[in-house]
Amino acid sequence: MLPLLQQYYAQRELIKTIQLQQGMSSRQIMLLAVSKTKPAVDVAALYKAGQRHFGENYLQEALLKQRLLAHLDISWHFIGPIQSNKTRDIARYFSWVHSVDRLKIAKRLSEQRSANMPPMNICLQVNVDAEETKSGFSLAELSGVIGSILLLPNIRLRGLMAIPTANTGLDEQRGAFKKLATALDDINHQFNLKLDTLSMGMSADLEAAIAEGSTMVRIGTAIFGRRIKSSDKT
Repeated sequence: MLPLLQQYYAQRELIKTIQLQQGMSSRQIMLLAVSKTKPAVDVAALYKAGQRHFGENYLQEALLKQRLLAHLDISWHFIGPIQSNKTRDIARYFSWVHSVDRLKIAKRLSEQRSANMPPMNICLQVNVDAEETKSGFSLAELSGVIGSILLLPNIRLRGLMAIPTANTGLDEQRGAFKKLATALDDINHQFNLKLDTLSMGMSADLEAAIAEGSTMVRIGTAIFGRRIKSSDKT
């Protein structure tokens, strides 16, 4: 078996093991394979093994892979920073966007998503630790923008996403993810919604994210190995 497939199956089993340990075996957790900087042949190999959801950070690289793999029924997720001049292609070629970090971006995706396509699934990126170097809505801002986003056509708000401060301690990791989970509960209660997505957890903090209610984990390095530099980070 290819090392790539061994690592992929190992991550799937790890997720199940953590769920059992946390008493959460009945919860559905989506594994998003983060394939940024990795070749289309690796994506195709994982597709053959049953993986359907792939995450990309760099638009031009992702569009090339989509052309090469157009014959496969892949759900493409955009998870990288979004510049205003990139929203048209993102709206056209992706099913999910996890990194909507300001109302302007949500509006542009809504305007540029064809009404003939299924609504685009979006998550609002939240800066849970109030880091100056990270983008995203503050926890305090969320309730003020939800109403505006719910009025936008052609997009469907699914939940929240966060990339907390890198911590090695499980308690610290869980604390950050708990803030996001609480924020989602508060939004659902305040607006009478049933938002169902907490996009949180990566290779280094998987256990903490699952323990705090993650419904979608974004795994890259633990599946694909160490990153290579992308030749086109746009």
